[in-house]
Amino acid sequence: MELLTNGGEALRPLAGVRVINLAVNVPGPVAARRLQALGAEVIKVEPPAGDPLESYSRAWYEALLSGQALLTLDLKAEGGWLQLEELLTEADLLITASRPAALARLQLTPGAVAARFPRLCWVAVIGYAGSRADEAGHDLTYQAVEGLLTPPHLPRTLLADLAGAATAVTAALALLLGRTNTGAGGYAEVPLSEAVAGFGDPFRFGLTAAGGLLAGALPEYGLYAARTGWVAVAALEPHFRARLQAQLGLAELTREGLEQAFRARDAESWQAWAVERDLPLVGFRE
Repeated sequence: MELLTNGGEALRPLAGVRVINLAVNVPGPVAARRLQALGAEVIKVEPPAGDPLESYSRAWYEALLSGQALLTLDLKAEGGWLQLEELLTEADLLITASRPAALARLQLTPGAVAARFPRLCWVAVIGYAGSRADEAGHDLTYQAVEGLLTPPHLPRTLLADLAGAATAVTAALALLLGRTNTGAGGYAEVPLSEAVAGFGDPFRFGLTAAGGLLAGALPEYGLYAARTGWVAVAALEPHFRARLQAQLGLAELTREGLEQAFRARDAESWQAWAVERDLPLVGFRE
């Protein structure tokens, strides 16, 4: 994401903001990376064991860490905690993604942090809200609870983690803005289970549920096999629908008619065809 001034120059609204990221895995580092893109300085603090994401996907780990300072601290040791305390003294925002009980053992509670660092903003990514805050969970379990899985298939993206990252960025910006107005820091919890719940609304309200308008009910919104590869067509608006029908020379727009039409070319050819005709259609391969 790039923000521009009215003059076309790059805008970095978080320039001068220092973020300390204690979070490992996905939501916290993705959130920190997005804040960095807005101009913030990010210092990532990892435990001696490192970030598990590095072993799962080294390339993604390195991409998220690019341009950030990396420190390894043992926060269970007095020396490590003292170093973190020094970092937080100069920081504007703290990001964590550990369960509250684990953070409490490290002297990181909302009350203690507010007392020591009154201007510090803190975004805590957790799994569940309230009394369930210390329950274990991961992206897959949060998606399962929201009915976003199609067993036995595993999801192609980490929707809960990425939803949590987006929500964490929003919370961070709100806290920083609030501090500008009041001079005081603040604390926000981002439960991943709640962050992904909103992303399940298209399914919950029927749009993408079986038989829904965006789940096969509309022939102009769907996936079709090309001669080789696939076509994704999303001609929802009436003018796109009419143009698709006219350009394909179909008497009426039906799923059977589209299936037959799209088998005539390969995916790449349909891609070029759609660009020339300003149609929301792409050719792709699995």
